[in-house]
Amino acid sequence: MRTDESADRTLLTRAAGGDGTAFAEIYDRHVRPVYWQAYAVLRDADAAQETAQDTFLTLWRRIDSVRIVDESVLPWLLTTARFTALNAGRRLTAVRDRSAPLDGAGEDPPGAAPSPEDEVLAGEIRDLIADAVHDLSPTDQRLYRLCVEGEQTYERAAAELGVTHAAVRNRVSRLRGRLRADLSTLREQS
Repeated sequence: MRTDESADRTLLTRAAGGDGTAFAEIYDRHVRPVYWQAYAVLRDADAAQETAQDTFLTLWRRIDSVRIVDESVLPWLLTTARFTALNAGRRLTAVRDRSAPLDGAGEDPPGAAPSPEDEVLAGEIRDLIADAVHDLSPTDQRLYRLCVEGEQTYERAAAELGVTHAAVRNRVSRLRGRLRADLSTLREQS
């Protein structure tokens, strides 16, 4: 399913003004990729569903400070979903791990807000991703939006672009490698 991402900015502005219908439309447009981003980290359907809900709750709470990338709120949502899922995964691991300290030492309490350092890092990661995508060729930008941000299969992307499945697979693999390299630079600096 293809969405008109150019309307995300308008919907976000309306939602920030209290328009619940606009927020619901943002939710409907992006809940699937947000869920799958969380599931990719957690590998647990219930935890991924809860993380997706938490991600949209975070969007609602921070709606005035959300950064739109290329007219879409999806990159912000995916980054937030990933960090929310990583935090949820740490909490789940601590609960499951019998050797974890009973007082929860070293763990953030459930529902704790991200630290300012985490928020700065998340912002830097979003900026790096946006810059890396901006520097791609138009075809690679389209592939990124279809296969990395979106939920298109390689076969569908190949048909839409008029190239082979192998070409899409290879280009997307290079895109992901480039993003990993750009993000590893940030990790080494922090």
